[in-house]
Order: sequence, then structure tokens, then C-alpha cells
Amino acid sequence: MKRELFDQVLDAKAERRPVAVITHLATGAQRLVARDAAHDDDLSDVLDTAFRFDKSQVVAQDGEEYFVDIHNPPLKMVMIGAVHIAQALIPMAKATGYDVTIVDPRGAFATEARFPDVGLIAEWPDEVLNDVGLDARTAVVALTHDPKIDDPALQMALNSEVFYIGALGSKRTHASRLERLREHRFSDETLARIKGPIGLNIGAKGQAEIAVAIMAQVIEHLRLGGEAS
Repeated sequence: MKRELFDQVLDAKAERRPVAVITHLATGAQRLVARDAAHDDDLSDVLDTAFRFDKSQVVAQDGEEYFVDIHNPPLKMVMIGAVHIAQALIPMAKATGYDVTIVDPRGAFATEARFPDVGLIAEWPDEVLNDVGLDARTAVVALTHDPKIDDPALQMALNSEVFYIGALGSKRTHASRLERLREHRFSDETLARIKGPIGLNIGAKGQAEIAVAIMAQVIEHLRLGGEAS
């Protein structure tokens, strides 16, 4: 890899931008393709799948072989609410490759004793989420049931490129939530990004099963994107 291309990859990593290095195996010629420009590349279909599944691979097209080397930023999950379901969800998120951050202004809940070995921020979401970073490799789950905490976080998530947004609560709670968010001029199309009630509908009961349902839906959206339920 030439130094210029190597530096571009390093810059993309530092800025959490997904990129692919495509090498023409017969000639060694290389090019860098950003994920947001992949739809214009000759290998667009391959790149779409490769980015979604973190899959570097050799592919053939028109009698030529290419090595597609995917450089995706690490996955992040931002949990709004230092609550019991978060305690069940954290080990699942970590096991599937997510760096976890908990945001909750309630200091009595957001303690290291209850949440060891994760990023813990005892501040209001709208004050810190810009610094935490909300990008296309980030999932946001709102878990507090408190509109004063969840709603500002959801507004920021809706204005970002996060690949998943979920909010805990019943259908009635979610309907009320959507009405509040419409007052902030979010369209129904935009609000449809919020998965509420959160998680796949698997009949989950109790904190551990709800956490399983949430994690399954997050994975579904990461890997299947717009094809997800």
C-alpha cells in the first residue's frame, strides 16, 4: 500500500469513517472507497454487503479479481439510562463487539459499583452526546421511561446517522413519545427510525429476555439495514 493511501486509511480510522481499500490483483492497482460513496463504485453491490457484514474478501467481476479490504470503525452502543435492563444488555453488547457508554444524569443510578468496566457519564444526554459521538456505527437505546432524559437523546439520535434507535416502553408510551417529538417538527418518516416498543417481538418477559430482544434487533439492523423489520 502506498504511503498516501495508507495515510488516508489512518485518517478515516481517526474520524470513524468506514472505508474500503480495493486492490486489483492482476496489477496491484489500489483505490480507496468511502462507504457513503460506495453506491457509485463498480463493485457497489459487493461493497454494500461487505461493509454491512465487516467482510473483507476476494471477488471476481468481468473476469478480473479484486481484494476488498474493509476498514469499519469499532461498533458503539450508547445506552440512555443506568437501569436494570442496561445491566442485562451490557454483557450481550460487549460479547458482540460493541463499546458501551451509559448516559444518565441521575448520579444515584449511574455509579461504577452498578456499572463497572463501561463508559459512564452522569450528565444530561443533550449536553454530552455530541462529545460521545453519534455516527453510522453507533446504536442508541433509550431505557429510562423518563421523557426529560430520553426525549433529548432521541432528538439528537434522529438528527444523526446512527444505524439503530430504540426506546423502551409500551405501545401507548411510544405513541405519546412520538406526539411529543412531532412538536419538534420531526416527520413521521424520520420518527419511524425509532423502534418502539424496543426489541424484536419474541414475547420477551423479564429483563434478560428483553435484553436479548433488543440485542437481536440491533444486530438485525446492523447486518440487514433497510431490509430489517
